[in-house]
Amino acid sequence: MSLGSTSPQSPASHDLVTSHIALVGHVVRETMSRVPGHVSRDDLTSAGLTALVQAGRGFDPDLGVPFARYASTRIRGAVLDELRSVDWASRSVRRRARDIEETRTRLAHSLGRVPDDAQVASALGLEPAEVTANADDIARAQVLSLQGGTDESSYADSLVSTAPSPEQVLEHQERLTYLSEAVAELPERLRTVVEGYFLAERPMAEIAEELGVTESRVSQLRAEAMVLLKDALNSQLDPEQVAAPARPGGVAARRREAYFAAVAARHASGGVAAVAAEHAAGGRVRTSA
Repeated sequence: MSLGSTSPQSPASHDLVTSHIALVGHVVRETMSRVPGHVSRDDLTSAGLTALVQAGRGFDPDLGVPFARYASTRIRGAVLDELRSVDWASRSVRRRARDIEETRTRLAHSLGRVPDDAQVASALGLEPAEVTANADDIARAQVLSLQGGTDESSYADSLVSTAPSPEQVLEHQERLTYLSEAVAELPERLRTVVEGYFLAERPMAEIAEELGVTESRVSQLRAEAMVLLKDALNSQLDPEQVAAPARPGGVAARRREAYFAAVAARHASGGVAAVAAEHAAGGRVRTSA
C-alpha cells in the first residue's frame, strides 16, 4: 500500500500508519457532515492520508504522547489546510448571494412587492434552481456561524479545530442553549420552517405544502428566521452586534423586542428550574464531588 509518499518507510512506521487509517476516515466523515456539497471527500481523504504517513515517520514514542493523539492532530491540521485551499468557493457563493439580494431589492422597489425566485433568476440570467441552491449554501453557513463562528473568521476554521478550552466549551454550550431557546420562541410559521428544514432535514417542497405556500416563500421565511435568530443570540451575548431597526418605534421593531424578551425570559426560567431541581435533589449534584 502506498499512502501519500514514495519514500521508504520503516516496518514500525508502516505498521503504525496501516493500523490507524481509520483515524483519517473518522476526521473526514466528521468534517463532511458540516461542509457544503462542493467540498471533495477525496481531496480531504488524500490530505489526511498524507498527514498520517508523515506522522508515522515523525513519531517519537519517547515523548510519551500516544500515536493516535499525535496523528489525529496532524490529520486535522491537514484537513483544515485543505479546506482553506477551497475556501474560494465559499466566497464565490457569497458574491452570488450579494448579487441575488441586490437584484431582489431592486425588483421589490420596482414591483412594489417581494419578487419570487423565478423573477430574480430571470433578471440575473440564472435558473430558479440556482437561486434556491445559493440560498441553501448561505443558510448552512449561517447556521455554522450561529453555533459559534464569526463572519470574520475563516469558514474552514469553524469546521475543524483543536480541542477547545473549558471556557470555550462553556461558551459554546451557552450559545447552543440560547439558540435552542430562540428557535422555541420563533413565531409558529418560522419555527416550522427552521425545525423542518434544519433539524428534520425535510425537503423544502414538503414544508411549503404543509404551510400552503410556495417554495420561494419558504425560502423567504427561512431567511427571516435566520436574521431573527442571529439578532436574538446577539441581544443576549453581544448586544453591540444587534443591528438597529429601520423604524425603531414601528410595529416590526416592537415585535422584535418582544421576541428578544421572550427568549431572555425562557432562558431565565430554565436557570430557575435548574436551581429548583438541584434543591429538590438535596444538593447532590453540588456535593457529590
